[in-house]
Formats: sequence, structure tokens, C-alpha cells
Amino acid sequence: MKLFDLEGKVAVITGSSRGIGRAIAELYAEAGARVVVSSRKLDACEKVVAAIEARGGSAVAVACNIGRKEECEALVARARAAFGRIDILVCNAAVNPYYGPLTEISDEAFDKIMAANIRSNLWLCRLVLPEMAERKDGAVIVVSSIAGLRGSPAIGAYAISKAADMQLVRNLAVEWGHANIRVNAIAPGLVKTDFARALWDNPELREITLRQTPLKRLGEPEDIAGAALFLAAPAGRFVTGTTLVVDGGVMIAGRL
Repeated sequence: MKLFDLEGKVAVITGSSRGIGRAIAELYAEAGARVVVSSRKLDACEKVVAAIEARGGSAVAVACNIGRKEECEALVARARAAFGRIDILVCNAAVNPYYGPLTEISDEAFDKIMAANIRSNLWLCRLVLPEMAERKDGAVIVVSSIAGLRGSPAIGAYAISKAADMQLVRNLAVEWGHANIRVNAIAPGLVKTDFARALWDNPELREITLRQTPLKRLGEPEDIAGAALFLAAPAGRFVTGTTLVVDGGVMIAGRL
């Protein structure tokens, strides 16, 4: 058995035009999967597809705003039309339009965070889990965050959504394990992506993070992609309902 082989598998990855999602898409393609690259902007997705195909991989681009149910349905339909099936779902896309205390967040911002970061993941799972169950095989990975494991004075609503994602995978793992479907989450620490730029591009915040990180560096998108490959491949075939923390040691170190 090739533990990290995805040959013959089809993977749908949301938020995969850049950052962590793109790194996952490219690594999955290298491992042999046919990949559906998705984000809100089609041209950005097509650039990732071109890069994958240039290295001999197979991929298609599908624009999708995960906050819109009809677009999630269209994403799954387009994936099936292109490749005939879906074996792996990676829910990576997320939003965080608000920084500040929870008591001051608007209802609109709070609802947007919960809808995009939790409900859309459930929508997508509802669309693909029955198909996976018919084949008695499938893997779902939700990209959460270590923010969901602790409190935050600035991104509390985002943290709530990411904690809920961890419970979502636990519940779905229990409900669908009988069909040999594995559902897991990844909780990254601070990773150098555009999404987290406000945190790592701030010299003071960056220094605090590095001081609290035993490995003394920030994460790179490829660090998270490696974990996502493990959870999707045969190497992770007995892992389900768990949250894999990939943070350079921040959560176990406290203050250094």
C-alpha cells in the first residue's frame, strides 16, 4: 500500500486559489488526485489549474461563493460533471470581516462569519456524503484554526466559528463512520497567507508569535498541505473525528 497516494481520487477544495487551499490543491495533484480548484474568482482558480497542468496534473476551475447555497450545489455538480465522482472534500474557505470585542460586533458580521465558516461546510457535506457512503469510502477535511481552542480579544467570532467546525467534524464522523467516511479538522497556527496578513505582517504581533512558538518560525501553506494529505490518503485511514493541530508548538508551550 502506498500510504500517501491519491491516484484515482477526486478532490474538491474550497478557497484554493491561494494560500493554504492552493498548497493543498497542488500537493493533492502531485499525489495523483484530480482536483477541483474553487474560490470566488474564476480567473484566480484558472491560474492554479494552469500551474497544476504544467506539472502534469489534472484539475478544473469552478467559481463558488460558499456563502450561497446554490453556488455550493453548482460546485458539486460541476465537479461530478468533470470527473464523475467526489472522493475528498476539503472545506478551506472562510471569512473574518471583523476584528474587535464580541460585544461590539454587528449582527450582520456575526451572521456572515457563522454562515460562511460553519453552515457552508455543512451544506457541502450534505451534498457529498451520501455519494461517498454508496462507495463505502470518503474523506472530509475542514480547515479550522487554533483560534477555536482558546479565547481571543480580537477575533472572537471567528474563533467561535472555528470551534464549531471542530464539533461539526466530530458529529459527522460519528454519523458517517459506518460508511467508512473519515471526517477530520486541521487547526493551523499562524500561517503566512494573505488571509492572516494583518497578524503576521505586524512586527509586534509577529515577534510575540515567534517568541511563543517552539519551532521559532511562522507556518507556511505547505505545512498545512502535508497534514491535509495525511488525512486524505491511506496513511490516515484509521483517523476520524479528530482535530490535528499544526502550529509549530504554540498550543503546548504557553509563554516562552
